Amino acid sequence: MDILLNIMNAFIAVIINGHPAYLDFLPKSLLLMIVISLLIASFYIIHRLGGRHWAFVYVALIPFLNWSFGIIPEFQIVAPDATFSKGISLHPMTIVTGLVFVVRDFVQREMHSRVLICMALAIGWSFFYAWPVIALASGIAFAVSETFDWLVYTFTKYRLSTRILISSAVAAPIDTSIFLYGADLAQQMEFGLEPGNTLHLANWIVFIIGKMIGAFVISNAVRRQEDAGRINPHEA
Repeated sequence: MDILLNIMNAFIAVIINGHPAYLDFLPKSLLLMIVISLLIASFYIIHRLGGRHWAFVYVALIPFLNWSFGIIPEFQIVAPDATFSKGISLHPMTIVTGLVFVVRDFVQREMHSRVLICMALAIGWSFFYAWPVIALASGIAFAVSETFDWLVYTFTKYRLSTRILISSAVAAPIDTSIFLYGADLAQQMEFGLEPGNTLHLANWIVFIIGKMIGAFVISNAVRRQEDAGRINPHEA
């Protein structure tokens, strides 16, 4: 019984994200009902708009990644020295972050321009599950970079695997710049760190490389499917 109770409490904590600000004036049971109702509503909206597997992955992935950058620490791959005064840090989820643009491209194949509604839902949930500063930076970053990504993906006539690489290459630097600025500011506000702890050239380069590795892996897999005739390379 104790094990089941602990599992249930852990599940509730994940669903409501343990928000003390909300729990101060809302009973946990009421907050749980509100959050579950909104999750069901989000699921219904995505499904009604034609979203299927990729759309649900996309909407879940963005809040999860924003949450992870506030919870999971970076690890240092190069210590501070004369060349890199702040060292070089890498977040374990960086490569996964690069997959967001790829997943978005697959969502567009399912939903076309309605993918923008999925993006809005994902950013909205980010404000609930992630630090507000990171969620805001992520929201701005996605709004800007996804616009460029959508334009490249929609209006170029290259095969799908090539569009994945091009759209990711265009979006990744924009997204990285805005997001690292927000992450840097969040670290200053939450932990009192000095400016430039996250936003510096070495980190910027490593983040983009990590994102492009993810895009390259998926693009290569898609190209093999195209060559085998299992995917239409020119489907929007």
